[in-house]
Amino acid sequence: MTSHPPLRTDGIAFQRDGRMLIDDVDCTVEAGSLTALVGPNGAGKSTLLHLIAAAEKPTAGAVELDGTDTRTMRRRARARFTALVEQQAETELDLSVLDVVLLGRSPHLGALSGPGSADVDIARTALHRTGASEFSERRFQQLSGGERQRILLARALAQEPALLLMDEPTNHLDIHAQLHTLELMRSLADEDIGVLAALHDLTLTARYADKIIVLDRGRVVASGTPADTLTPELIQLVYGVRADVIPHPVDGAPLIAFSPLESAASVDASIHSGA
Repeated sequence: MTSHPPLRTDGIAFQRDGRMLIDDVDCTVEAGSLTALVGPNGAGKSTLLHLIAAAEKPTAGAVELDGTDTRTMRRRARARFTALVEQQAETELDLSVLDVVLLGRSPHLGALSGPGSADVDIARTALHRTGASEFSERRFQQLSGGERQRILLARALAQEPALLLMDEPTNHLDIHAQLHTLELMRSLADEDIGVLAALHDLTLTARYADKIIVLDRGRVVASGTPADTLTPELIQLVYGVRADVIPHPVDGAPLIAFSPLESAASVDASIHSGA
């Protein structure tokens, strides 16, 4: 029996209004792997996640989930296999938190069936894993942005996906909640789920990710382990800043310290001096 990775993209491209947003991207996410998408704002991270989740259709190329082209998959089959946690946690639905999480069970229910006790148990477990059990009876619209982010992650977990897509999952979260979320992502990967997440903090990315895909202007400019990709040279090329990669004084994990390029600092100084 052939084993397929949860995700493989083959030369996918995407244009909007004549502008190429994703350009010939190949990537693979293995089961049991936490893969991070990094790159500056506008690099195409969110767009790529939407293409993988079939929220957008590629202009060219193909997306395969478990070896099957998404263009031939029924919507329910895709929803059972993959879940997307969006960056924006907005909704017009006036639902309790538990009901929002139970929406993640929809792909597993019959057309006329409501959630049963087993589905409620799965939803409550998802809330517990995201540290949000205390919110279960509150109204979703009454929550803060960070609290909503955790609830949407719980909804995705309730889908029981083989592939979890996350767009800035630590957005709006305080430091404690960021670390809790990243630890959860790491544990999900260790449970043989494929996790693909767009992240901004390069130090936290280097600490938790097995693999990093670096995007710049819609193209993959590097792919590999944190040590192979997050080099001072690549960071300067992609982000336009100087970076020093140093070991953490306690456990040796990589820490990345940033400073502006001298040329950028000189321009800024000349502006303020009136030159």
